[in-house]
Amino acid sequence: MFDYLIVGAGFAGSILAERLANQSGKKVLIVDRRNHIGGNAYDHYNEAGILVHKYGPHIFHTNSRDVFEYLSHFTEWRRYEHRVLASVDGQLVPIPINLNTINKLYGLKLNSFELEKFFESVAEPKDSIRTSEDVVVNKVGRELYEKFFRNYTRKQWGIDPSELDKSVTARVPTRTNRDDRYFTDTYQAMPLYGFTRMFENLLNHPNIKVMLNTDYREIRGMIPYKEMIYTGPVDEFFDCRFGKLPYRSLDFKHETLNESVHQTAPVVNYPNEHLYTRITEFKYLTGQEHSKTSIVYEFPKAEGDPYYPVPRPENAELYKKYKALADATPNVEFVGRLATYKYYNMDQVVAQALAVYAKLSDRSRWQPEEKNGHALAGTVR
Repeated sequence: MFDYLIVGAGFAGSILAERLANQSGKKVLIVDRRNHIGGNAYDHYNEAGILVHKYGPHIFHTNSRDVFEYLSHFTEWRRYEHRVLASVDGQLVPIPINLNTINKLYGLKLNSFELEKFFESVAEPKDSIRTSEDVVVNKVGRELYEKFFRNYTRKQWGIDPSELDKSVTARVPTRTNRDDRYFTDTYQAMPLYGFTRMFENLLNHPNIKVMLNTDYREIRGMIPYKEMIYTGPVDEFFDCRFGKLPYRSLDFKHETLNESVHQTAPVVNYPNEHLYTRITEFKYLTGQEHSKTSIVYEFPKAEGDPYYPVPRPENAELYKKYKALADATPNVEFVGRLATYKYYNMDQVVAQALAVYAKLSDRSRWQPEEKNGHALAGTVR
């Protein structure tokens, strides 16, 4: 008899499995339909011996000390600050838009104060900010919106930014200084030996059993358990009773090139006519030294594995129906991006999982000082 059946071996499921087994002494069975742990953060060495992220780049960043300290029990870190360029008007310029972006794009020599005036002169103030288009046009005007955001967003989401919730483009700031980091979080780092190694450490406990290539519906009536934690698509759990919740998916085209470096930044965005949205070069992320390099092209699409919940008002209303069902379902916790239909970053999923564990264990919060012989930073196995 297992105390918990956990569906999904990504961040939410793996962290809850670790906490329940290591801190509460529970017996846990974690199942996943894929042939690996780690969810979309899964990484592996390809045929050339280069560490790549199978499902596109995963960059860890957080402002939460609790989240960073918790994960530090299971991995050492490599300091890494992410930088992105965008291919615009035949040039590669930094994004988020900053002082260097505008000066290079227009051949200017503005300072920070002058850039503020520039943005004010081109901005189109909006009384009400409702859509992703409103967010950008209100800040930097129509021309920069067309150059950097409109086509990229249309490719990524399959609809015009004027039809998307404001939260999508609000995630990308505009700066008046020369800070070209994509994120400004306090903690920015990559797992030193990769995400998969970190997940292996999370699940390395005698009370945790892992079944891969397994749909939970095939075994739920055969293996006894007391409670379930579900991290898959919430609509799928209820057999799409109210219709399917819309998600965006991705196709990935991986290539290994016979050169040490391919592009001048870890990621280059293509907000233009190309069918792909961005190209990532993994060695920047991992710090690996190798005579060859590996890149991945990302092609957004409507069907396939669910990656991004589509933030539109009608989808939020549909999710509310499923949330009501989820709240009324006894002995099942719904956790993670797909189960709660939220566009979460990795650290937000970690925080959510820790909060759910605190609730399940009647603790006010998780205790980072509790070790119980588990892997600590510096002792990754």
